[in-house]
Amino acid sequence: MARNRPDDLSVATASQPVTLTEAGAIRLAQAGDAGAFEFLYELHSRRVYALCLRMVGNPSDAEDLMQEAFLQLFRKIGTFRGESAFSTWLHRMTVNVVLMRLRKKALPVASLEETTEPDEETGRPRKDVGAPDLRLSGAVDRVNLERSIDKLPPGYRTVFVLHDVQGYEHNEIAGIMGCSVGNSKSQLHKARTKLRDLLHEEVREQARQVRHAAKTQTSHGD
Repeated sequence: MARNRPDDLSVATASQPVTLTEAGAIRLAQAGDAGAFEFLYELHSRRVYALCLRMVGNPSDAEDLMQEAFLQLFRKIGTFRGESAFSTWLHRMTVNVVLMRLRKKALPVASLEETTEPDEETGRPRKDVGAPDLRLSGAVDRVNLERSIDKLPPGYRTVFVLHDVQGYEHNEIAGIMGCSVGNSKSQLHKARTKLRDLLHEEVREQARQVRHAAKTQTSHGD
């Protein structure tokens, strides 16, 4: 999945166009430059909104959470030290904003500190945890998939969205979520297992509806 965004934009001054880089905008924003902060907003707002939307599944809530995340950025940008990529730092902040909102709504949030569980039969660590899951491949109805993702517990949904939708690597997710790479892989494995169950249930429910509609049509025809 493509995740590259342009890291510079041309901004006009009274004299001539000036190319502003992300790094330059960060320095200016830390010094209180409103134009530089707007530049950062334009550069990152779409992906921040997409992340919020995937986590909460509601466009209105996602818009509110995006604005809240950038408000936090405005307040805390002075604490950015460049120890990680700015996008990783911003998305970590965004995830925290969303998780705080979810906790206030008393929704279940899966722990990100669970260790990788051993296989029940062998006692050894499960193999290929976090590797591509071929059983989720193929033509899956998009509506069913979206509906099933929305039903994932927030903690599972966050890791699934970051990895399988946004395209982050596990080391990046670990940085965003403040957990270990192993925890990220374990959560993704559990999210995929849960999602597969949800997808199967969606298919079964649709089959039940088809059978019910067929019976109803038959009874009306008699």
